[in-house]
Amino acid sequence: MPDADGGTIKVLGFAGSLRQASFNRALLREAVEMAPPSMTIETYDLAGIPEYNDDVREKGYPAPVQKFRAAIAAADALLMVTPEYNYSIPGVLKNAIDWASRPPDQPLAQKPIALMSASQSLLGGARAQYHLRQVFVFTDSLPVNKPEVFVMLARDKFDPDLKLKDETTKNLVRQLLANLVTWTRLLKAGREAVAVPK
Repeated sequence: MPDADGGTIKVLGFAGSLRQASFNRALLREAVEMAPPSMTIETYDLAGIPEYNDDVREKGYPAPVQKFRAAIAAADALLMVTPEYNYSIPGVLKNAIDWASRPPDQPLAQKPIALMSASQSLLGGARAQYHLRQVFVFTDSLPVNKPEVFVMLARDKFDPDLKLKDETTKNLVRQLLANLVTWTRLLKAGREAVAVPK
């Protein structure tokens, strides 16, 4: 439901892992439960998106890609939750971004984005997040800067049912979601101000 500051922020959330028992998918589920009253989070499964092939794109976007691009376009903001593979972005997430970033009307442009990552490493997926930020320079996306949510040694932060049990991490997720609301509203207000005719 909306709050006193304006309407509800519609967020599309997706994880860069296809594994059902993924800590990142679990982290996304936790974010849905912790969303503030001013936000709704709809989750999207990247499993059905085919491998990027520009020969295919030139003949028309496949139906799963059209659906994904439309979902991004309809959202006020995005929440991406990613593991780190080989010091970088998982192929499934990079593939989805590659499809979304192509013309016409690529829906990632000017889109507010919040990032989280969970990993068994001591860096908690930081390198994957930083590589994503480099990608967002090209897509003209607008990520939230802080807090940076890196869930390190992830197995210790979740219980056997994949419920987040670490209070510090919970507080960081809540703050990130609150900042995404603020950032999205700030960008929207700026666009509306620029669009007002003189």
